Amino acid sequence: MELYHNNMSVCAQKVRLVLAEKNLTPTLHHLDLRSGASLTPEYLKLNPNGVVPTLIDHGRPIIESTVICEYLDDSHPEQPLRPADPYQRAQMRLWTMRPDAGLHRACGMTSYSIAFRHQNPGPQIAAIKDPVRREHMTQLVELGLDMPGVPDAVRQYARMVDDLAVALGRQLWVAGDLYSLADAAMLPYIVRLDQLQMGWWWQDKPQIADWLARSIARPNYRGIGDFIDPKYLVTMLEHGTKAREKVAALLG
Repeated sequence: MELYHNNMSVCAQKVRLVLAEKNLTPTLHHLDLRSGASLTPEYLKLNPNGVVPTLIDHGRPIIESTVICEYLDDSHPEQPLRPADPYQRAQMRLWTMRPDAGLHRACGMTSYSIAFRHQNPGPQIAAIKDPVRREHMTQLVELGLDMPGVPDAVRQYARMVDDLAVALGRQLWVAGDLYSLADAAMLPYIVRLDQLQMGWWWQDKPQIADWLARSIARPNYRGIGDFIDPKYLVTMLEHGTKAREKVAALLG
């Protein structure tokens, strides 16, 4: 088993959480996204979308992080990460589909507009062949939080936090009383907000702070914690702190 990943990618973090939960240790191939490593012809043969992660199992590539997590739970069912109760399993799937339904894009726009645009993303942008996507990234880097569409992305991200607080007000974990794929799916997005100095979003939602602390204390958190790049933390601390007032204005 092999995993093509990036240390700070939220999608890769999600998959590594599941791998760690199941005590699986694939051979890791780290891709430097800032240099355009996920857009090389060699990698595009494995993942035509040019994104991470990609799992290789028995020589066969599996792409899309949500699909990879379900695949790992199917192929290694000894420690199931899907609730046995059909209703809770349905709730779990509502959460695991949320990144693909817009949350991931909102996270990317929020992260870039606040912090990542200060990390010299020029080579990454230059490697993008799609002119529409390249222009989008260029504007995001140049305009930051002032780019049209970014305020809506920030507000969409904040709605997830509100909805998560409601779910955690009813039960111990996101989709029920046991840790599941829903928790693995949501944790990287809350960790990213915390790293961006946006923890004040849940200062009146103690259930999120409690869930975050319990999630970090679990052994499988090494899927995130062991891969954190200190340079990213410095960038997010500096620029996230500076952006607080403007972000607060966007959220009203």
